[in-house]
Amino acid sequence: MRGIFIVLEGPDGAGTTKHCTLLSDRLAHEKHPVLCTFEPTDGPIGSAIRSDLHAGKSFSPLDLQQRFCADRAWHLEQVIEPALTRGTMVISDRYFHSTIAYGLALGVQRAQLDEMNKKFIRPDYTLFLLPPFEVLQERMSRRDQTDALERAELQRKVSDTYRLLAEEDPSIRVIDTSGSLEDVAEKIFHAVQDT
Repeated sequence: MRGIFIVLEGPDGAGTTKHCTLLSDRLAHEKHPVLCTFEPTDGPIGSAIRSDLHAGKSFSPLDLQQRFCADRAWHLEQVIEPALTRGTMVISDRYFHSTIAYGLALGVQRAQLDEMNKKFIRPDYTLFLLPPFEVLQERMSRRDQTDALERAELQRKVSDTYRLLAEEDPSIRVIDTSGSLEDVAEKIFHAVQDT
């Protein structure tokens, strides 16, 4: 039986990384075969993207999103699809909606972003983690290191864009992650528990 593909999306500071880990741990504890993964990946393209962003290298918004999509293609071929084929439940910290949200916030045309991402498989469950923007800002201010995509002005646009994308697609579940870690984790678990 093919595995189930779950994606947690959201702007920086939304808690996607933490909640992917918590959800993965809980499902594994319940004896589900599970793989927790993320984008940009730690593969050759994703590692280069992360290194370049931390180094402050500049790219055109379109070039940057094309690099994210190349990393996603590698991710699907090397990690996600093989795991799903084995019947493993895959939980990804970000996927194609991040390219659309960040791309739009950076001024890339929606048609270009949709075209770049149309070949990628759709998740079985997509959850957008969207606390109020002030919560995101406060969390980001606690980080020791940030990159070029974590500026407040851009992050406000990204957050607003995620909300618009959720309005467009009723299959997307929106979870406010401003509450306690335990309460939010419970909401996320219940959103996918019919898996």
